[in-house]
Amino acid sequence: MTSIRRIWAWFRERRSRQIVGAALALLLLGGGAVHYSESPAFCHSCHIMEPYYQAWKTSKHNHVACVECHYPPGAPQTLLWKKFQALSQVAKYVTRTYSSKPFAEIENTSCLRSGCHATRLLEGKLVTKRGINFDHRPHLTEPRRGRQLRCVSCHSQIVVGRHVEVTYDTCYLCHFKGMGEGRNLKPVGGCLGCHRLPEKTFRVGNMSYNHRDFVTTRKLSCQNCHMDIVRGKGEATQDRCFTCHNQPEKLARFGDIPFIHENHVTKHNVACFHCHREIRHSLGEAGSGDAEAAAAGTPGVPPAAHVPALTFDCSFCHEDKHGGQLEMYSGKVAALGLPEIPSPMYTAEVDCAGCHYRQKSESDPEFRGITYRASEQACVKCHGTRFAGIWEETKAELTGCLGRLDEKLAQTKAALAKASLAPAARRELERAVGRAERWHHFVRAARGEHNIYLASAALRREDAALSAAGETLKAALSDLSQDPLISGRFCATLCHTKVGVKVPPETVRVGGKTMPHRAHAELLRCVDCHELGGHKRVPLKPDVKATCAGCHPE
Repeated sequence: MTSIRRIWAWFRERRSRQIVGAALALLLLGGGAVHYSESPAFCHSCHIMEPYYQAWKTSKHNHVACVECHYPPGAPQTLLWKKFQALSQVAKYVTRTYSSKPFAEIENTSCLRSGCHATRLLEGKLVTKRGINFDHRPHLTEPRRGRQLRCVSCHSQIVVGRHVEVTYDTCYLCHFKGMGEGRNLKPVGGCLGCHRLPEKTFRVGNMSYNHRDFVTTRKLSCQNCHMDIVRGKGEATQDRCFTCHNQPEKLARFGDIPFIHENHVTKHNVACFHCHREIRHSLGEAGSGDAEAAAAGTPGVPPAAHVPALTFDCSFCHEDKHGGQLEMYSGKVAALGLPEIPSPMYTAEVDCAGCHYRQKSESDPEFRGITYRASEQACVKCHGTRFAGIWEETKAELTGCLGRLDEKLAQTKAALAKASLAPAARRELERAVGRAERWHHFVRAARGEHNIYLASAALRREDAALSAAGETLKAALSDLSQDPLISGRFCATLCHTKVGVKVPPETVRVGGKTMPHRAHAELLRCVDCHELGGHKRVPLKPDVKATCAGCHPE
């Protein structure tokens, strides 16, 4: 064996000189030389094979010799002919006479031979380590998109570090290329053709939901929530051809798509991603790893946090004409001196089109049709029929409250105009009333129904500011303290009682003690004790003890 290695070293050192003689020498040395030339060590002796050798060495196939896969079983060629072919490739490389980059192929028969993966087609559907449903049989026995796939179409043979492992790039190219974007995405086989519905109940902030309820019961499509799951077009540009070819006559057929696919995919087992640019697919941000597997509850994969949908940017089309609505929805209005109280829908990352939705027909439950006007249909679609009517009542309550505050604001401004005040005092009151008026206009212009919690906080502050100004001016103003949106009772009056939630509870535990909640709710406003700000979250105000001391000085 030492003599064989010496000869091979001599061969590599001299390359082009007497290369044919070197090839013949290897063959003439007999069985030992032939055996060595079939070993991975022989392949490794060529420097361009180093990355592929290392990939093989660390792969699940490191116990299988290279020739076991790269030479199909039962091939009609003789051993001598095989060796001549292999050595001729070496000769072409050394002498720089090759036309295209050498490409090692693996036939299906190598993979499906007895003792390897002979039963793969009989296994039916299986679940990959990423939690993906997959069936080998239709992919290998039936044309996909009119093309006959090979094992190595998905199991790439030359991905450094992942030798013959699944390359999901090919899967994404086939399932997503040309199949639309965002809500219009229609992947080949549908989302549930590959993904299982997560069994677990997810929590987003203080809310919980289950995918099965939305998808199977309410017939919502995955794209209603998850929009930014596909990034990239998967285009095949001509410059990619130069990674393998240097012949102008071959590049001349670049536009012949049927020929290119037939010659590359069907005949020569070229993986799709060698020609096509990448299409990325994930529920989370790029590089989120096994988010799909975690969401599906795959064994061994940590449970996933909520994976985000796309925050839809309406300003892309509407030239930022809805900036106020976005501020109301997100709760981010620090410039107005209001607390940051996002809508629960915003916290759950429901985009604008989640509510600005109208179903095309009962037979077509997916996202279609008119999207510029909010529809209660969207509420019922996600939350159930118990929520019918709540949307319109909420808007009506907001309109009524704004109308009553219109009157109170006019009363305050009229009293201020008549009052005899020192300049400094007048300026102070004018600033206070002006701030209240800005809150008022913000809720109206931004449509408070986008975030009833923030709207209520703004209107409550407006009412308090107007009442304070009225006291200073000694003006008789409207008392709106018991208005649902100002008192904080809107949760009960607008929603809870309609969906069957018992409010308020008879008793609650506070600081380890039981207190009569209903009795206090009849005497006080909700906001006297609670800082309202989110769904199912009614924390006590930091200064609640001061409120208690008003009735319980001891």
